[in-house]
Amino acid sequence: MQSIKFKNIFSLLKLAAPLIANNLAIAGIQVTDALMSSQLGSKELAAVAVGGSIWFLIFQAYNGLMMALSPIVARIFGERKEQMIGRYTRQACLMSLIIGVTIVIIIKLSLPLLLEIVGIDIEFRYLVVEFLDAIIYGAPGIFLFLVFRYTTEGIGFTRPVMYSSIIALILNILLNYILIFGNFGAPKLGVLGCGLASAISMWLVFIYLSSYFYLNKRYKKLMIFERASAFRGKIMREILKLGIPISISVTAEAGLFSAVSIMIGTLGAIITSANQIALNVITVTFMVPLAISAATTVKVGQSLGEADRAKARDYALTGVFICGLFMLISSCILLLLRGSIIDIYTGNIEIKDLAMSLLLVAALFQIVDGIQIGAAGALRGYKDTKIPMIVNLFSYWVLAFPLSYLLGIVYRLPPSYIWLGFVLGLSVAAILLTRRLSKISKIL
Repeated sequence: MQSIKFKNIFSLLKLAAPLIANNLAIAGIQVTDALMSSQLGSKELAAVAVGGSIWFLIFQAYNGLMMALSPIVARIFGERKEQMIGRYTRQACLMSLIIGVTIVIIIKLSLPLLLEIVGIDIEFRYLVVEFLDAIIYGAPGIFLFLVFRYTTEGIGFTRPVMYSSIIALILNILLNYILIFGNFGAPKLGVLGCGLASAISMWLVFIYLSSYFYLNKRYKKLMIFERASAFRGKIMREILKLGIPISISVTAEAGLFSAVSIMIGTLGAIITSANQIALNVITVTFMVPLAISAATTVKVGQSLGEADRAKARDYALTGVFICGLFMLISSCILLLLRGSIIDIYTGNIEIKDLAMSLLLVAALFQIVDGIQIGAAGALRGYKDTKIPMIVNLFSYWVLAFPLSYLLGIVYRLPPSYIWLGFVLGLSVAAILLTRRLSKISKIL
């Protein structure tokens, strides 16, 4: 059994701290969208909940694809071949632009039919369309942002990502205030304004981070902007080979939460609003282990690039430990303070009671959620992505979703029972991913 080294804890947390701030800022955008739209009414909050779940699924799918850049860049950086990094960044930018524009076209053409097929409550379906019709324009911008995020993350310099996300949060709050409620002479656009605010923020945050890369001398040796972005099939295939399994893995988990949210969206605005509040809360807590997981990927990848497998094993174990410990603390906080947290969102007793029951279930799966995300991050550092993909698909869609569907749609049990699918899926994923990490790294 490997021991946890304090210096590795410090090193991971130092790298992860800006990423934690980044992730909390991103979660803050979702929270402020929910808080500000809730002032319009339960239908508006429900619409942002369902629309946000669909957008989150799209975002996570591409975010997973671009996560491939982090271990690739980390290993190249560890090998001290910095000039090769620019090639991967340029190809990823080209990919992001093409896929981003394609996503906009597909969503604009298919959205009303999609919502009808999944059975979203007609009471607020038109509001979901308004929200998604607006926010989807931000897709190319945020996809390009992800390229620069994972490039700088891979070289172990994470503060620019933190700065950009904090700026995005501030802009989103300001634009929400203007566009949702019609302040400073702007028209009152409601949920449409909420979607537009997010889309504008996505483009501005990309402009900020790419400008930072262009102007900062630290990145000159990467040669990102010095050459044209000619198509390079070999690099594209390498990114896709590593990134597609990661994308499927993270989408499997995000898709489970989105699918359950959409399922709950068929049960009415009150239940949907409670579900959205609970999701907002656990999204915030999830952002910390997600950042630590990303830092673990980088440290494991750089250690392997330096041909130091013992250091890689130490960082892998440390990452899993910190993620699990944080979520244990988070579970205790949820159990003690969930009522006070929900009061921030709503004074509606019916919504509050439902959200309270959901957060009680959340407290059950927080620890295993932390362990599985820590193990997944370490495995990405080893470039081991295919087996984790299979594990996630099995855990979430063979086990978890059928259970949620059975309890929620077939037996029509309360939403807290529907969330038991999360407990099952995350627990199985945690067990199987830690076993895989043990085999790959020989930690245990």
